[in-house]
Amino acid sequence: MARKTSAASTDPAPRNDAISALFRAYSSNTSDRLKFIDAFLVFLILSGVIQFAYCVLVTNFPFNAFLAGFSSNVGQFVLTASLRSQVNPENKTEFKEVSPERAFADFVLGSIVLHFFVYNFLG
Repeated sequence: MARKTSAASTDPAPRNDAISALFRAYSSNTSDRLKFIDAFLVFLILSGVIQFAYCVLVTNFPFNAFLAGFSSNVGQFVLTASLRSQVNPENKTEFKEVSPERAFADFVLGSIVLHFFVYNFLG
């Protein structure tokens, strides 16, 4: 017995409408500062994927170099995601005592410490 499928489940238009509505809402409601941070987060993801793919497909000869680079990407992503959550105006109730300047200073200090350890890990 053949199974019936509804036309709504095979129609890609509702999905495209949802994606375009999400993109329009993101474009109109998100500040340029947060968009810049999001672009950096996307760059970090792509950079980490490329490093991992290179390690798997080509070589991982200096394995400590791969570990240092990949952990640098992951650590920088975590620091940047933390910065984004602290400077987002919608999160003011959670981060009452943290100003955007203080959040950026914490981000910079954390990045310096992270890259100091990564540099020392390389030897």
